[in-house]
Amino acid sequence: MLLVSAGPFTMGADSGGQEDEHPAHTVTLAAFFLDKTEVTNAQWGDCVAANSCRPKSDAVRSEHPDFNGPNQPVSGVSWDDAQAYCAWRGRRLPREAEFEKAVRDADGRRFPWGNEPPTHDKTVFGVARPDDVSTHPAGRGPYGHDDLAGNVWEWMQDEYDPYAYRRPAAGEGKPGTCREILASLSELRAENRNGFTGTNPIPTECEHSIRGGAYNYDPNGLRSTNRVHHPGRYRIPMLGLRCARDIFDAAP
Repeated sequence: MLLVSAGPFTMGADSGGQEDEHPAHTVTLAAFFLDKTEVTNAQWGDCVAANSCRPKSDAVRSEHPDFNGPNQPVSGVSWDDAQAYCAWRGRRLPREAEFEKAVRDADGRRFPWGNEPPTHDKTVFGVARPDDVSTHPAGRGPYGHDDLAGNVWEWMQDEYDPYAYRRPAAGEGKPGTCREILASLSELRAENRNGFTGTNPIPTECEHSIRGGAYNYDPNGLRSTNRVHHPGRYRIPMLGLRCARDIFDAAP
């Protein structure tokens, strides 16, 4: 794990992207640790062998045999699966604000490596499969983390809140409650604002945020402010995880 320092950063944007990325606002976070890489198939296998995790999706394993390398990021795991793995490691899933802080630091960069557009030496995008973790050092983030953009999407701890950036606790990076989120989603549907949350349909349930883009995504979708969401039960080939830990826990 690598340390992400305490302090303020700019989360979101005032223009571009989707409306759920607006407005730009200052968020102040405590320091925390974040896994240097996405969790790999080999690491997941250790958790399965310890009877603390269930195997990744049978469909993903059988339909995507080229996703099963030991050093490739695990995918085909649900939000509950991801949470169980992190708990087994004495860790937790990162919050959405924490992930964006790890990507952007205090300079508001558009991508983990800076503001230059994605290239294939920096990350994995627009292709059919994820690469082994840590094979694109030119794309490392400001604190040294690998694959914060591209390779696989990553589950966040937070429930997805389309109005998170206008809530009273926005400066702490906290979304609303599930009840508040459902009310906001109903409002968006009533106003027929289908583009507000991006290309995915407006949810009808409290879903979880996912961050970071994936191997099959377009380069613009890898931007640091992009917010996507899926039901926690999803076990799909382009979605994995990494874990976080609070600074006051035992050293990594």
